[in-house]
Amino acid sequence: MKKLTLLLFVAAVFLSSLARGSESRILIVVGPTNHPPGVHECAADGRLLAHCLENMKNLPGILADVVEEWPGKKLRDAASTVVFLGDTFPANRFPNAKQNLADLEEMMARGCGIVCIHYATGLLGEDVSPTGEHPLLGWMGGYFAHKTCPHHQSVAKVFRDATITPAAPEHPVCRGWKEFVFTDEPYIQNYFGDYGGELGPTVTAFATSMLPPEDPKQEVVAWGIDREDGGRGVGLVMQHFYKNWLLEDLRRLILNGIVWSAGLEVPAGGVKTAKPDLDSFGAVSIEFVPRKKQAPEETKEAP
Repeated sequence: MKKLTLLLFVAAVFLSSLARGSESRILIVVGPTNHPPGVHECAADGRLLAHCLENMKNLPGILADVVEEWPGKKLRDAASTVVFLGDTFPANRFPNAKQNLADLEEMMARGCGIVCIHYATGLLGEDVSPTGEHPLLGWMGGYFAHKTCPHHQSVAKVFRDATITPAAPEHPVCRGWKEFVFTDEPYIQNYFGDYGGELGPTVTAFATSMLPPEDPKQEVVAWGIDREDGGRGVGLVMQHFYKNWLLEDLRRLILNGIVWSAGLEVPAGGVKTAKPDLDSFGAVSIEFVPRKKQAPEETKEAP
């Protein structure tokens, strides 16, 4: 009888651990930003993403942690994937960049995913080698090369009617969203390594756009990579305007990418979420509020 009781106890503990293990944790890291209200609302973006991930209608069991500083080891170890928001890659913008990158190397080595959204895909000239090497290139398959980079310069420009087209219809990240048109700042001429402007051999384009309008070329604006360490990386060079979270197709593309990067199965129709209440996440402004230009001082004539 005692043996049976012990076996039942062990089985209960095992099943409990399986239940806890079924919850995937997604770590959202919000880096510094310095943009006008209504754009690069990174803190609000992080809270909105966490809400959507924890309330997906057809994929339960997701827990999201949002931090606005470099995360501690406990959070790093628990994460199935790490999502970055901010003005250029936050690991390089927070203090102790060298240690931050070492921490990420440890996460990536165990197969953790990584996702960078919009400007968080960006690296400055001071972050990279003269020929563009940086760990992010291997972890994510590409990045936005700031104009200060010595090897390549990507382009950041707001396009009024950018058409975003699924580029890999059979890939899980492309499930359930269709071509859409919006006003935003999808970066172009992103850097994917020394492949003559082409994607690396292990990188898959998820979304493309014919940009710029005056000289259109097929630009990759979302991509992903299956890494040799078993992890996955995703780069999404959208969204710039906070109110664009209301676009279901854009929201589904981004959420699909995060789910896939965590090693989870993307539902057949893509993840489903309710339209978010943009007022609920503490944005400075839902609408874009341009900074006021300072008027030049009036020149006085000599008496």
